[in-house]
Amino acid sequence: MRMEGTNTRFSQRHPFMFGVMMIIMAVALIWGATAFFRSMGVTSGSMFGGDKLGVVYVEGMILDSSEVVNWIRTLKNDKSVKGVLLRVDSPGGGIAPSQEIYQAVMALNDVKPVVASYGNVAASGGYYASAPARVIVANPGSITASIGVMAEFVTVTEAMEKLGIKPEVLTTGKYKAAGTPMRDLSPEQREQLLGLMLDLHEQFVADVARARQMDPERVAAIADGRAVSGRQALALGLVDMLGSQEQAFAKLKELCEIEGKAALLEGPIEETTLMQDIIGTLKIDFSSSIPQGWTFSYK
Repeated sequence: MRMEGTNTRFSQRHPFMFGVMMIIMAVALIWGATAFFRSMGVTSGSMFGGDKLGVVYVEGMILDSSEVVNWIRTLKNDKSVKGVLLRVDSPGGGIAPSQEIYQAVMALNDVKPVVASYGNVAASGGYYASAPARVIVANPGSITASIGVMAEFVTVTEAMEKLGIKPEVLTTGKYKAAGTPMRDLSPEQREQLLGLMLDLHEQFVADVARARQMDPERVAAIADGRAVSGRQALALGLVDMLGSQEQAFAKLKELCEIEGKAALLEGPIEETTLMQDIIGTLKIDFSSSIPQGWTFSYK
């Protein structure tokens, strides 16, 4: 007598587990193929012929430039890419990362046209990083400029005194502990930090003037930290035209002498592990917050 269920397929007995296993296998195959093509220097869309345009996203706080700079370098070295759209939506960030993106954009623009397109905000470090673009396109309501340097930190000396706590800070020089929350700034430390900020500010002004081919004194006159709208920025000479991202693409295609459609290579590509891809496929989300200390920044 035949027993029911003994020869039933695994997929029928455990449909959910079978479905999960199939998803994992599919993700593993896709991830492996993607990793192979990346190792061979093949980027998304570059396996097809025809004209191509690159897209570089500069989004959020600029704290690390490595991914953006690497993607810019990839597009620069790809001869099939005729031009690049730099899409910026950033309030600024660290000074050195902003400068590294600035240098990468300038080198890219020397080889092929770069058009910057501003979203909601492209201020301070976001403006700095994109200033070397051949054409800057901002929406009338985009918030931009904010050319200046800011340093922020807190001191807790009074609060600790009320609690009867007396901190000791040992240094090998009078400027070494400048900015520690355990001690108020001395007049000498304050003067030294202001001198440092002034030098960074002058670098900002000089680089904007160089990229925009403007008189440094003209840039310095508006480099008081003010944020302006895209329309105001156009009047000040900080952007070249008003328009949307679509209009920025149209301008880029005009500069590249491209008619009709063009394939887009968008990045930087976020590198993920197989497990991250599987978690993303299964719609599982993990979030965390990262505390940040004080620093000098363009924001």
